[in-house]
Amino acid sequence: MNSACTANKRTFTRKAPTMADTQKYDRILDALQQLMIDESIQNISVSDIAAKAGIGKGSIYYYFPSKEAILDALIRRNYEAPLQTAKKLADQTDIPPFTRMAMLFQACRSSAAAFLKQGSQKSRAITMQESAYLHQKYLNYLISELKPNLAKIIRQGIAAGEIHFDYPEALAEIVLIVLGVKLNNTFLSTTPEDCEYTIRGLISLLEQGTGLPEGTLNYLNLTE
Repeated sequence: MNSACTANKRTFTRKAPTMADTQKYDRILDALQQLMIDESIQNISVSDIAAKAGIGKGSIYYYFPSKEAILDALIRRNYEAPLQTAKKLADQTDIPPFTRMAMLFQACRSSAAAFLKQGSQKSRAITMQESAYLHQKYLNYLISELKPNLAKIIRQGIAAGEIHFDYPEALAEIVLIVLGVKLNNTFLSTTPEDCEYTIRGLISLLEQGTGLPEGTLNYLNLTE
């Protein structure tokens, strides 16, 4: 009985990824990124990605269940560095909460700049449909990754008596949505002046909603 169970366990236990696995994983992501320079994501197939990566189509499904999953992984890889930096801030309690929020907002700006740079490298005109689709992917990732960390910083500020607000998760989500949309300039076309106006409004909202004196959070204005 024990030997059979052991054999069965060996059958269903997947090995840890090898260096070859990691390299092939990255080749798949590189292939999709290169294809998107000349072709819309809607017109790219898994077969196209496999051919560009120089691997069999069947190998793609060892790493990813669908083209959608490949795109999600590509977005994670492209914006992981600035977002990982931001996530570490939630544990640096020796830094005042609002200073960490400013640093986190800067990470959002860096992530948005990376997104815009990615789009400018394409050799074709991007349709509004594709732009909206990619931005939705980006925004979902941005919010899902940063919301827990921003909410944690806000809760720490509440516990320290520096922030007066009852809904830290809601406040974190509102802030990230505004920053993701306005600083990205993809989903809603906006001028630098419009962006600054919106960010100033966000700062005023934060100050009023958290009981801080007017002007306290002006240093959060990343457009200046």
